[in-house]
Amino acid sequence: MADATRTLQPGQRCEVWVASVSGASQLLYSTDRILLEAPNWTLDGTALVLNGDGKLWTLDVSGGEPVEVPLTGAPDLNNDHVLAPDGSRIYLSANDGHIYQAALAGGPVDRITEDDGAFHFLHGVSPDGRELAYVGIEAGDFTQPGRLMTIASDGGAAARVDVGPGHCDGPEYSPDGQWIYLNTESFTSAPGHAQLARIRRHGSGFERLLTSDSVDWFPHLSPDGRFATYIRFPSGTEGHPADLPVAVVLVSTEDWTTSLQTWPLFGGQGTLNVNSWSPDSTRFAFVAYPLTDPSKD
Repeated sequence: MADATRTLQPGQRCEVWVASVSGASQLLYSTDRILLEAPNWTLDGTALVLNGDGKLWTLDVSGGEPVEVPLTGAPDLNNDHVLAPDGSRIYLSANDGHIYQAALAGGPVDRITEDDGAFHFLHGVSPDGRELAYVGIEAGDFTQPGRLMTIASDGGAAARVDVGPGHCDGPEYSPDGQWIYLNTESFTSAPGHAQLARIRRHGSGFERLLTSDSVDWFPHLSPDGRFATYIRFPSGTEGHPADLPVAVVLVSTEDWTTSLQTWPLFGGQGTLNVNSWSPDSTRFAFVAYPLTDPSKD
C-alpha cells in the first residue's frame, strides 16, 4: 500500500533483482534516475512490470531500459498493481485512492471503484479473474486500520472480510482461489507488529501462518503454490516504511516457519509490495534501494 509518488534520495540507487528458488540472485537493472517499485512478472515470462514516477513501466528480463506503458487518463499510479489472469490487462491503484484497469499494452484506463468515502489499495485478483481483493482506508485517514475488502473486477458494491480489529494489508488470492493471504496486526497489541495469515475467501478459517519477533509483510505465493516470499522488517517497525535494513524471505508453503533462503537488503516500501513470481514458479523479482553515500546511511 502506498499513497504518494516516491523519488530517490541523493546518493541512492534503485536496483531490480531477480532471484531463484535455488538461492541464486542476479542484478537485472540499476539506476539513479528513477525510483521503480513493486515488480510483477508478465504471463509470457519475458518482462517485469513496475511503477515509477507515477507511471507504469515494463522491463525486459533479458536486459535493457524500462519502457513506459502508454496509459491515457490515469492519475499518478502507486505500487499496488496486479495483472489479470489472462495476462493482457492490468489492475492499478492510483494516488487518488481508486482502482483502475487497463490493457497492459497501454491505452485508456477505466475506473473500477466508486466514490464510497474510502481509499482503495489493490493487492490481489482471483484466479478466475472475477474478483479483486484490496485494503480499504476509511476517508483516506491513515490513522485508521486498513480493512480487507473484495469487489467484482468489473466494479459494483464492495464487501468486507473480517480479519479482526488490527490493520491488515497485502491481501492476495491463493492459486486455487480458496484462500486470501495477507499480513495483519490482529494477533497482537504491539503497535505495527504485522504477522502473516490467511483466511478462506468467504471469511472462515482465519489462521496465523507463523509467529515471529520480526514484522512480516506481503506474503506472495508462487503460481504452483509450492513456495512463497515475504518481506521481513525489523522488530518494532510500524507500517512498511522505506529505507530500512529488511530481508526478502523464501519459504515452502508447507512450512512457513523455516526460511529456505533470505536476501538482506536496504529497502522496504516498494521492494515486494505485489506478487513478483515468474509464471513457471522458479524465480521472483524484488527491488533494493541502496544508499551509496555513507553519510546518508
